[in-house]
Amino acid sequence: MRQVNLSGIDLNLLPALEALLRQRNVTRAAVDVGLSQPAMSRALGRLRDMLGDPLLVRSGPGFSLTPRAQDLAGRLAAALEDVRAVFQETHFNPAEIRRTVRFAASDAQTILLGPPLMARLAREAPGLDVRMEGYGRDLMTRMDTGEIDFAFATATTPLPPGAMTQPIGEDSLAIVMRKGHPAAAKAWTMADYANHDHVGIAILGDGQSELDTLLAASGVTRRIALVTPHFMAAVAAVSATDLVSTFSRTFAQRFAGPFELVLKPPPFPQANFELTLVWSHFRNADPLLAWLRGVVSEMGAQVRAGPTRG
Repeated sequence: MRQVNLSGIDLNLLPALEALLRQRNVTRAAVDVGLSQPAMSRALGRLRDMLGDPLLVRSGPGFSLTPRAQDLAGRLAAALEDVRAVFQETHFNPAEIRRTVRFAASDAQTILLGPPLMARLAREAPGLDVRMEGYGRDLMTRMDTGEIDFAFATATTPLPPGAMTQPIGEDSLAIVMRKGHPAAAKAWTMADYANHDHVGIAILGDGQSELDTLLAASGVTRRIALVTPHFMAAVAAVSATDLVSTFSRTFAQRFAGPFELVLKPPPFPQANFELTLVWSHFRNADPLLAWLRGVVSEMGAQVRAGPTRG
């Protein structure tokens, strides 16, 4: 492979290229790097000439990355992170940070972890803004390119190479139904899963989960009458109907009193699970994100140890 002569390349174009590949929008990329929109358009033209590739191509109302641009996106973000680290001081003070951090999260994490996290940041990192966003099937690509900094998952979630994880707490499953439900007063069995309609919570997919694999091994099939991506919607549905659902005991306990819920232990030993925080190895050396990982881990333990109701 021919070695590239860096002296013949305008390295000032690299931040513009990284912003264009991340934002996929000339105007937003210009704001990111402090250029005018015409200046960013000129930079895009020079980058296209230099790389011999259009990089951004119009797709519907917006733009899509070419295959060459997709290949560059993750590598460029990591390379610029390393270059910045060369010139950054090792001193780190969260109180001095002015930045936005983005999490891929469900409403359960937003509700349980959001309040204590924001209270902690208000004291220790008041300039840090947090955005909770949806998952999407392109999650790891968004993490590699810096669009998402963290994602919440469980220890059994399949992750691609390059994903790094840290445990942030343990939880367990609970069968959740309304008070007065026909099955509220009895001990739940595997067969009962076939006798009642269910609410499935699907961040991605059709509501099927590891629970359905366990049930199938026992010859049991459940009917999932409602599928929703929102845990709070499941709480509302089971509180007003004879539907039941199986999800986080910690989350269900938070709303058991106000929604008059009954929580029952599942009839299988695999009810406990470990919560994890996921990030890309491209971001592993970022001091702010390293500090924030510790904060989120503390918040996870705090939420799990909090008072229960219902």
